[in-house]
Amino acid sequence: MATEEPRAQPETLTAHAEELTIDRVERVVGSLRARKRVETDVVEQLIPRAVEDCDVERIDADANDSGEVVTLPDGSISVPLLEEELVITKRTVVRERIVIRKRVETRQEQVSDYVRRERIELEADPGVVVDHDDEPR
Repeated sequence: MATEEPRAQPETLTAHAEELTIDRVERVVGSLRARKRVETDVVEQLIPRAVEDCDVERIDADANDSGEVVTLPDGSISVPLLEEELVITKRTVVRERIVIRKRVETRQEQVSDYVRRERIELEADPGVVVDHDDEPR
């Protein structure tokens, strides 16, 4: 009767491969600044305004003149002279509103990198028979 020798435990070898993982990370590529600038323009307009002047004319009194004239203490009369005064007012008004919106565009970009993979090669001494499939995984 033949004695059966105990079978040796099979040896294992593990093959590793790198996988490429691509993630998206937001990064600041620039900024947009909006600022107001004050410009000063000169506005010139020709506006008519009334100004009273007086002309003094000496005439002889006529028969219907009542002679009731108000006289000042120094003996002169005062007649008010009027003129229009130009009043300029400025006010701030909303001239324009700027709306700034960001938009996100999705673009396709080609990326590439090298990945490594381990392959197990079997090399047997002459006369050793190895039963295996040649299909790498």
